[in-house]
This record gives sequence, C-alpha cells and structure tokens, in this order.
Amino acid sequence: MSLLDLQRDMRSWLTREDEAIATRLGPGSGPGLRAYLNNYRAQLVACLEDSFARTRDWIGGEAFEAAVIAHIARVPPSSWTLDAYPRDFPATLAILYPGDPDVVELAWLDMALGEAFVGPDSQTLDDDLTGIDWDRAVLRFTPTIDLAELTTNATAIWSALADGAIPPGVEMLPEAGAMIVWRHAGFSCFRAIDMRERQALLLACQGVSFAALCAAMVDAYGNDDGIALAGQMLGQWLGEGLIVGIETRRSPLEPDRASGITGGDATPRYSAPAARTRSAQRDAPDRRHRLCRRDDCGGDPELGTLA
Repeated sequence: MSLLDLQRDMRSWLTREDEAIATRLGPGSGPGLRAYLNNYRAQLVACLEDSFARTRDWIGGEAFEAAVIAHIARVPPSSWTLDAYPRDFPATLAILYPGDPDVVELAWLDMALGEAFVGPDSQTLDDDLTGIDWDRAVLRFTPTIDLAELTTNATAIWSALADGAIPPGVEMLPEAGAMIVWRHAGFSCFRAIDMRERQALLLACQGVSFAALCAAMVDAYGNDDGIALAGQMLGQWLGEGLIVGIETRRSPLEPDRASGITGGDATPRYSAPAARTRSAQRDAPDRRHRLCRRDDCGGDPELGTLA
C-alpha cells in the first residue's frame, strides 16, 4: 500500500468509520484506529464548544452536543487549520432548527467574533483628516469586517448571556437590519445597525466614493436628513476603527464601481445566516461588546461593554 493510499484510508476511517478499511489494515489495527478516531472527534468537539459558547448556553448542553455530533458526521474538516472548522456550523443548525432563526443568528455571531479575532491585520488610519478631498474620497474598511442579516433579537440574547444575565425571550424584529463584526485594537467587536446603515455600509464597502454615498443617502432620505445621516455614520465608522484608509479617486468624473464589484480592503460577505452571512438588528443600536485577548485572559475571554 502506498503512502497516499494509507492517507486516504485514514481519512475515510476518520470521517466515515469504514470497517472495510480496518479489515484491510489488518486484524490488529482496530484499537489503534479507534484511538485515532476518538482523538479526531474530541478535537472537533472541543473546537466547536470553544467557538460557540453563547449558542451552547442558549440551546442547552444536551441539544448542543447533539448538534455537534450531527455536524461532525455531516461536515468533515476541509482546511489545514481548526480555525476554519466552525464556519459551517450555523448552516447545520439551520437544518436542525428550521423554525428558530435566533439559534442560527446567535451561532453566526459566535462564529464571526472568533473569525474577526484571528483575521488579518490592517493599517491604522491617521487621525489627521485635514486636506482630504471628500468629493473624491473612497473609504477603505478593515479586512475583518463582516455583516449578516438578522431577523430576531439574537444580539440582545448574546449580550445578556455574555454578561451572565437572564436573556430576553425571542422576538422577531419589525424590520430586518444587520449587525457588523470587526476587530479593532486587538478586540473583536460587534454592533447592531438598522436598515439605513446596512445599505450605506454595503455601498461604501463596494468602493463607491463618499460623494456618491452621500448622493445615495440624499436620494433616499432627502437633502438635510441624507447629508446628516452620512456624516453621522462616517464619524462613527472612523471612531470605531472600521475605516483603515481613505484614498482619493484620480478624477471626480471617474465612475464609481457598480454594486457587486469588490472594492477596498474588505467587502462584507452578505446573505442569510445559514449561509454564513453577516447581518444585524436594531434592538441596541449603540451597544457593542469586545472580547479581550485570549493571552490576557488565561484562555477564557472576558467581555466588556464599550461606551
């Protein structure tokens, strides 16, 4: 048997527990194979338990364990790093809990915060913004930004669970919004946003100029409200470290990139939570949380509310 054949047999054994492989490897291989299988499963279980603590708190340990077992059987690892394994767990929960979007959205938030923590670094924006030609300015966002649709008060549930408080009951939002997740100054952050900011953020992340963004806001909300809203959002994005660069378009007449074309350092992947989307709600529009660095917390991240 070649090394490649042996590797394929081991993968098949770990992912399918194929008894034919045990037979092919010899009568004495059973105990060793079972030890490998137990270790493989234990690592995946530990990975999901660590990545979805709030989800486990919400649905309960027994239900979470059943979901983990189903996920391991359904989705074998496909990356060289275990950091990637949690990505598809919300989709498994969507299958197991088709009538409970709060579970899927809560799991997405757990997953996105973890991904932001290990995401790529980016430059820091200079505080001196004087001299910027805002008619030609294009905003560049942190590569750790992510966005997902939210239809329930899952962010309020997550916050309560993280604070050790009694979580609220599930509520459907009157209008779907979004939540954004990103890392700033070593902390994974999230904030619930409304439909207006969701649309503006998606447009800005596609690489349109700030002037074009303002024009879109004016078209949607009128001159005074649109300009005020665009300025308010710009200030908040800058203050929260979402914007990591401001570039100047070569010509004011240079066309903005159309919707759907990636621009800047990051464009949020946006769809349904079951498909690993990024989105949010309006239950606490000015509230966000941060995860402390794991090495500062002894491996158990603490949470604090940012003012």
